[in-house]
Amino acid sequence: MEGLLIKAKETRSILEMIYLSKEGQLSQRRIRIMNVDEEWILAYCYNKKKVRKFNRSSILSIGPLRKKVG
Repeated sequence: MEGLLIKAKETRSILEMIYLSKEGQLSQRRIRIMNVDEEWILAYCYNKKKVRKFNRSSILSIGPLRKKVG
């Protein structure tokens, strides 16, 4: 995951993430990475239209934005 995050930050590409909030809510987000450290990811969230801080341990899945077919 580390390599993916660093590359996405450098290329400013959009990632798709499934995230579990501290309240136990699942959400699917489209994000652009701004900064990465050992515990947190700072990213622009296209769903909320603002910069958000995500706990890395709460990320269930993350990868490149998938194109819709059809």
